[in-house]
Amino acid sequence: MDSFDDLEEAIVEYMDRGIVLIIADILSLITVSSCLFIKIPQINTIRQNKSSQGISVFGLCLELFSYTVMMSYNYTNGYEFLSYMEYPILLLQEYVLVYFVFKYQNLLGLKTKLIAVLYVIIATLIYMKLFPVIILQFLVPFCTPIGATSKVLQLVAILRSKDASSVSRTTWALSAFTNFTRIYTVYVQSHDWMLLSNFMISTFLSSSVFVAACVYKKKPKKE
Repeated sequence: MDSFDDLEEAIVEYMDRGIVLIIADILSLITVSSCLFIKIPQINTIRQNKSSQGISVFGLCLELFSYTVMMSYNYTNGYEFLSYMEYPILLLQEYVLVYFVFKYQNLLGLKTKLIAVLYVIIATLIYMKLFPVIILQFLVPFCTPIGATSKVLQLVAILRSKDASSVSRTTWALSAFTNFTRIYTVYVQSHDWMLLSNFMISTFLSSSVFVAACVYKKKPKKE
């Protein structure tokens, strides 16, 4: 009976937070769910083909950098875990993806291992909150252009070729949606304008790619 009363009290206390924050939590859960398996197909393709040809190592490293900085910034500032829960999920998948890409491009040498050790040391310092916050504050603005670059290149490629037959519209629609939900959750929970600007730009670019992919979903036939 006591446990039931405690549960009822917890529910009432949660509901007292207000509908705005409850919606933010729901959107956060939807966003996180969307990111759970986003990189699994790419990982499976590389494993099955035993080749990572065509995968940009530099682009992958930039993506890893962006995810790491964004998660570290949110964690260090003590923001609600639900507001950035997708980053640790994406990072875990990214580590596996990076490993297989490096493995099949013969890049698992001493230099890579030393960089990996340095990465682990820095990540440990961040986890223990011994890493200077000012460095993360300096790096966060760079995550926006890094994340935007791949989207801009994809958009330009579609507009130039006028052919989006190989572009997944579902992927870009999902990308735009998850970024849009983060605009709401970040605004409600932290009002962090650096994070807001990042998600606003990402939403716009992902939406632009989605629209372009819909317009040019089939290559025009020559009469």
